[in-house]
Amino acid sequence: MPAGLVALALGGFGIGLTEFVIAGLLPQVSRSLAVSEAAAGWLISGYALTVAVGAIVVTAATAGLPRKAVLTGLVALFVVGNLLSAVAPNYSLMMLGRVVAALCHGSFFGIGSLVARRMVAPERASRAVAVMFAGLTVANVLGVPFGALVGERWGWRATFWAITGIGVVAAVAIAVCVPGWAGEVNRPRPSDASHTSEASGKATGRPDTPRTQLRAFRSAQVWLTLAATALGYGGMFGAFSYLAYTFTRVTGFSSTDVAWLLVVYGSGLVIGNIVGGRAADRDRDLTLIASLAGLTVTLAVFGLLAADPAASVVLVFLTGLFGFASVPGMITRVTDHAHGVPLAAAANVSASNIGNALGAWLGGAAISAGLGYTAPLYVGAAIVLSGLAVMIVAARRADRRVSDTTDLGLAQDRASAG
Repeated sequence: MPAGLVALALGGFGIGLTEFVIAGLLPQVSRSLAVSEAAAGWLISGYALTVAVGAIVVTAATAGLPRKAVLTGLVALFVVGNLLSAVAPNYSLMMLGRVVAALCHGSFFGIGSLVARRMVAPERASRAVAVMFAGLTVANVLGVPFGALVGERWGWRATFWAITGIGVVAAVAIAVCVPGWAGEVNRPRPSDASHTSEASGKATGRPDTPRTQLRAFRSAQVWLTLAATALGYGGMFGAFSYLAYTFTRVTGFSSTDVAWLLVVYGSGLVIGNIVGGRAADRDRDLTLIASLAGLTVTLAVFGLLAADPAASVVLVFLTGLFGFASVPGMITRVTDHAHGVPLAAAANVSASNIGNALGAWLGGAAISAGLGYTAPLYVGAAIVLSGLAVMIVAARRADRRVSDTTDLGLAQDRASAG
């Protein structure tokens, strides 16, 4: 495994910690900064909204710059944001630190996924993306327990100091371990001149200008993939957002059990990411359809069996597994159809965050309507089912285009022979 992939995974781990760790620290932060629980909750919502917007803005603003340098700069921005959070004397500066840290999130994973796949052979592209995202999935497993443990022992500021240190190590690792050629669009791999493009292995000969990147969004396949991402991830997150209520109010677990149940869910994310990356390298569209179908069935069955503790443990694991199995394939699919432009990869991250917001809102609305604490699971299943329908349409359109191209090539060959 290239050392550069490990460096990117470390960066993803640090960024993932920043996103998830705050959930276990909100009570301490609200007391320390003398704000309400609702105001403290905006440290999570504000981060997510900044990710959705920042992924597009920052990626567009850095178009044309060497991608390795951009990644290093993004992690440096991440360090500054967490340093601000660690020393924040008031709520305003704490929010500023969260916003600054969030600005790097979407662009790091978007640009980083393109750099990661250039470090391996084309047939291993989804696995390379999965390695980079492994840092994020591990952070999901460890984030809340890590934050709660460090915060309880040394105070919530110590958690952000620790994340700042991880960011410094990640920045140095990326600067040292990621090869320069992996971040330059038209520069070939030293070992194989055919690996000159993230998307197809063919040199595009086009710079990363904003106009070039926006041109990629003319593709219907790009929009279909973004829609499938938003719906698939949004359905999972809509259910996940209220799992604590489902476990305690329906299944009968105690509030102290929620932490280890979320570790079970996070373990599913880690395994799903690895398995999904490998499967996508063999048959990407089939993997995406199977993942979304599996998630739809899992959430629906979870709703039916939520009162059964043993079944709930198995189903929360499967929710994580199927939910993240589609991530590597979605990233490589959107960038392939966008001819490798970073803005498309960043848009995929934005789409997932928009989906998260939509899923959480609809799940909450279902509970507010008096439909019970299993309602978010059914709502999530319906949202993912919509994403599955979009993905099936996208796959069929892609197959039809390949078939038409093949038929045209055969006709041309026959004409040439005649």
